[in-house]
Amino acid sequence: MAELEIPSVMPKIITFLSSLLNRIAESNDLNQQQLTHQKISVFHGLTRPTITIQSYLERIFKYANCSPSCFIVAYVYLDRFTQRQPSLSINSFNVHRLLITSVMVAAKFMDDIYYNNAYYAKVGGITTIEMNFLEVDFLFGLGFHLNITPNTFQAYCAHLQREMLLMQPLNFADSSLSLEKSLKAHLCFNEDESSSHQNQQQLAV
Repeated sequence: MAELEIPSVMPKIITFLSSLLNRIAESNDLNQQQLTHQKISVFHGLTRPTITIQSYLERIFKYANCSPSCFIVAYVYLDRFTQRQPSLSINSFNVHRLLITSVMVAAKFMDDIYYNNAYYAKVGGITTIEMNFLEVDFLFGLGFHLNITPNTFQAYCAHLQREMLLMQPLNFADSSLSLEKSLKAHLCFNEDESSSHQNQQQLAV
């Protein structure tokens, strides 16, 4: 797996992910036609959580104590999950549960030492029973496709870093256009692990 500079890069990754997911959730919330035909899953809450996506990610980062690469892997998992579940769009009712579940699954797959479901449930503000159900549903939604090649990992890192540069104030207009494309693709781009060259082409679009 590619190594990241932990102190400087990790907070930026959290900031970008929260910003991107927030825009996606808000866009899907406003798209009434899409919401009408949207799949209601176990990730869908009855009300919108009062905690912001960024605060929620920061809470996970603070208490989950998982390796930084887990957030990249969780990002890959979210992309795979939404691609396999086209009727389930990320919105403000399900994004928090998707986040805590994806990070937990990533930690279990990536790290030698990780907290159990009960601990992640407390971090995420849900019950242990609910956390268990979310994990099972997420794994089946992924088709248990958990392995990530180094090329895929590096491609997602490169995409995040490029998008973070585009989100700088001087490039606000370019950032808006890029995020508009991201909204249509749920997260970032269609993953194809069979060809790292194709991944790089997609990242360059």
